[in-house]
Amino acid sequence: MAKDAEKSTWKDFIWNSRTREFCGRTGSSWGLILLFYLVFYIFLAGMFCLTMYVMLQTLDDYKPTWQDRLGTPGMMIRPRGKAMEITYNTTNTETWDMYIKTLDNFLSPYNNSLQAEKNEECTPDKYFFQVDSGDVKNNPKRSCQFNRTILEKCSGLDDHTYGYQAGKPCIIIKLNRVIGMLPGKDDQAPFVTCGAKKEDSDKIGEVEYYPENGTFNLMYYPYYGKKAQVNYSQPLVAIKFLNITHNEDINIECRIISNNIPPGTLRDKFAGKVSFKLRINTKG
Repeated sequence: MAKDAEKSTWKDFIWNSRTREFCGRTGSSWGLILLFYLVFYIFLAGMFCLTMYVMLQTLDDYKPTWQDRLGTPGMMIRPRGKAMEITYNTTNTETWDMYIKTLDNFLSPYNNSLQAEKNEECTPDKYFFQVDSGDVKNNPKRSCQFNRTILEKCSGLDDHTYGYQAGKPCIIIKLNRVIGMLPGKDDQAPFVTCGAKKEDSDKIGEVEYYPENGTFNLMYYPYYGKKAQVNYSQPLVAIKFLNITHNEDINIECRIISNNIPPGTLRDKFAGKVSFKLRINTKG
């Protein structure tokens, strides 16, 4: 009898035919609850849409409204090898051919013909400001030519092996893009300097820089963003090792020197500098 009473209680809770209640509520009660939640979620959706609309009105399609960035831009090299280690054997073409292909692909947009077609000649050593006229956007913005020939012996035009076959390799350095950054003041352009770490200081030998002194010319700044400055050509610096010690690992560090860029921090190993290992084997 107790089991029959318990079954009857559960059946009455799910559907009570006498009071016409489902799960303890009448149809009108369920209707009011559903109406409340329908209105509640429509209100939440409306608030979300309104918030998104207001936020989107504060954004610029071409420039970040708020820009929270490191004060020091990062640096990177090409080629960079595996784990920033460049190792090859001058007598084995297969060990350095991949580095040649990487540099060819990387530098192809800098061919003089393409630069002349897309970009224009600018006044060196001067910032290339392109201001907007009030609400009228000066877009798309123009870009300055960075011709591949500027890299001279590291352009790959005269020596298609970039010095790798002769054991005098070229490394290309680029400074990461930062919208609106002015990397130098008082007409002093930033420049790159490279050297071996303490334990390898006597092994690096002589280093040549292209362009001269390893400078990033001011005319390539400020950068206005990928959408506003579609054809922007990032300036590069090439370094060529002329008589580096062979058959040994050499740890090298390159830094950006500027009077308007703060030095990097220990927490970010790529801020304002880049470190890599170079080993050139000459034994078969």
